Amino acid sequence: MARGTVIEEYVTSLGRALTGPHRRKRDLVTEARDSLFDAADALERDGLTRVEAERAAVEEFGPVAEIAPDYQRELAAGAGRRLGLVLFLTVPLSALMWSVIWQIFPARAVDLVNRPEWFVPTARAVDILQLLTGLLGGVAVIALGRGLRRIRRPERITRALGVMVWVLLPVMLVLCSALMFGANGPQGFENYPPGVGLSWVSALFMALQLYGACRCLQSSRRAQLA
Repeated sequence: MARGTVIEEYVTSLGRALTGPHRRKRDLVTEARDSLFDAADALERDGLTRVEAERAAVEEFGPVAEIAPDYQRELAAGAGRRLGLVLFLTVPLSALMWSVIWQIFPARAVDLVNRPEWFVPTARAVDILQLLTGLLGGVAVIALGRGLRRIRRPERITRALGVMVWVLLPVMLVLCSALMFGANGPQGFENYPPGVGLSWVSALFMALQLYGACRCLQSSRRAQLA
């Protein structure tokens, strides 16, 4: 058997058992591989054959079924931190950009005289939801970062964050569509280039948030099953 085969098979199995951010997963698997090789090298110097040394190192490290849950919780926390950071940055930025657009091009954005009665309350609801979403994203970053040692089940926070995004995004789409199309209608909005361009930027932000939410749900589910 070639040198490293036993350890490589072990870390391959470990990698297959984990789901989460690719870079962090790669780092964890690499750290496990390096630790196993160091242990095997020490055992080989003590007189064991290479195969025996690698098998002993793997046995001492522990079965994949016992090691994977702790690794998976760390990956779930990493996915939650990423999504929290995305929310903390993109949601307030999107709100700021729309606020600037409305102020710079108010006459073309909406008929200020004939706007519907629901326009202002809807706009305020959007502002409040965006503020809360950004704040919760920041709290998640802190909780899954510096506060991680005090949290026994970080995957629950990660899963809650992912579910929150899937629940809030459809609500935000409905409210924002009402603001964009409800006052002047679709034809009026199509003739408003700043709003059209910013809508594509907002759609990109939402796609990033949905992608992060999917990763959070996958990694946290794997952690809970483990």
